[in-house]
Amino acid sequence: MPSEASFDIVSKIDRQELDNALNQTRKEIETRFDFRNSKTRVESDDKSITVLADDEMKMRNVIDMLQAKATKRGIDIKAFEIGANEPAANSMVRCKIVLRSGIPKDKSKELMERIKALKLKVSAQYQDEQIRVTGKNRDDLQAVIAALKTANFELPLQFVNYR
Repeated sequence: MPSEASFDIVSKIDRQELDNALNQTRKEIETRFDFRNSKTRVESDDKSITVLADDEMKMRNVIDMLQAKATKRGIDIKAFEIGANEPAANSMVRCKIVLRSGIPKDKSKELMERIKALKLKVSAQYQDEQIRVTGKNRDDLQAVIAALKTANFELPLQFVNYR
């Protein structure tokens, strides 16, 4: 009798790789000629990244650098929710980038509807900002993973704990 096979759909960021990407961006800001004598800074905490730049052009350059470094380190740029530029002190510009982590309840419903639309013998349950998909046939689970990888979803998805 075959046992139940399962996997989890999660949306998370590798914190160490994000720190490495941020450090590489800071180092490039220090060494680039067009940022000489600039007060541009990149700061981060657990939930967001704050970029301070001298003007709009430097802000765009820093965000492009950060996205390129993150992509090279395997972080999906869908995890970055880039806010609008706002004025800061000393005629600088500030931009807050919110880090998306976990699958919110409203997005999980959309994902589970896509899984049900495949009409495979699997069940999906939302638990603790992740979705667990279970089924008896491993081929059905692999079909779900393949279908979700090809679907263009607005959150970065990872498939973990495949058993």
